[in-house]
Amino acid sequence: MTDDSAAHIAIGIDIGGTGIKGAIVNTSTGELLSARIKLDTPEGGKPKDIVETVEKILKSLPDAPADAPIGVCFPAVVQNGKTMSAANVSKKWIGLEAEKLFETSLKRDITFVNDADAAGYAEVRFGAAKGKNGLIIMTTLGTGIGTAIIYNGVLIPNAELGHIQIDGVDYETKASYAAKERDDLNWVQWAARLQTYYAELEKLLWPDLFIVGGGVSKSYEEFLPKISINTAMVPATLRNNAGILGAATLALEPKVLAGANTIAG
Repeated sequence: MTDDSAAHIAIGIDIGGTGIKGAIVNTSTGELLSARIKLDTPEGGKPKDIVETVEKILKSLPDAPADAPIGVCFPAVVQNGKTMSAANVSKKWIGLEAEKLFETSLKRDITFVNDADAAGYAEVRFGAAKGKNGLIIMTTLGTGIGTAIIYNGVLIPNAELGHIQIDGVDYETKASYAAKERDDLNWVQWAARLQTYYAELEKLLWPDLFIVGGGVSKSYEEFLPKISINTAMVPATLRNNAGILGAATLALEPKVLAGANTIAG
């Protein structure tokens, strides 16, 4: 490995409510340089147990550089390394100095970010919105609706646009994929709810592009064509690698998290 290529190597860890994934990443090309290691999220999702699982993943990565930066994405609002919320994990994460906990336990520098932010940034750098500027909004349709906002390559962290109120309702409870399953909606019925949601976001923010992610995005042909708004909409392309890629890349680009004026490549 040359010095130049080593400068682009980082490790991405994606922590979810059911699984924790990790891999070595070339943040210049968006390629995984190792197999993706996945372990089950410990029952209850307590901080100590999750840290130990991440440590197991790091030890399982072949030829991981000892000094490679590590980015960790997590299902929570993250402010200055502190987790301010917790989705599908222990409530002990709320208010926890998560970044410091990982750094102390793993004896490595860690960059801790929100999972939707990591996925959205990866899609702008390497996926559906590569090379595009302007205001880009990533939405992940799953248990809830996760969102990320990227403007001219700069991440605006911790956007919780799934929780916007429409007709007096926290609208992710109506338009998430979980809501589709719970209410036994067909694609047309669900698309009508998504129409309401995306039209409201469009009216409030006037984005240049929506990226639609989440596991259901692989079936985008069933519902995206049924949504009629002015903003272009495209399905996410990075699938299960998005969080890993985004977390690793942000670990090498703290200026993006700090709001520096960078442009998408």
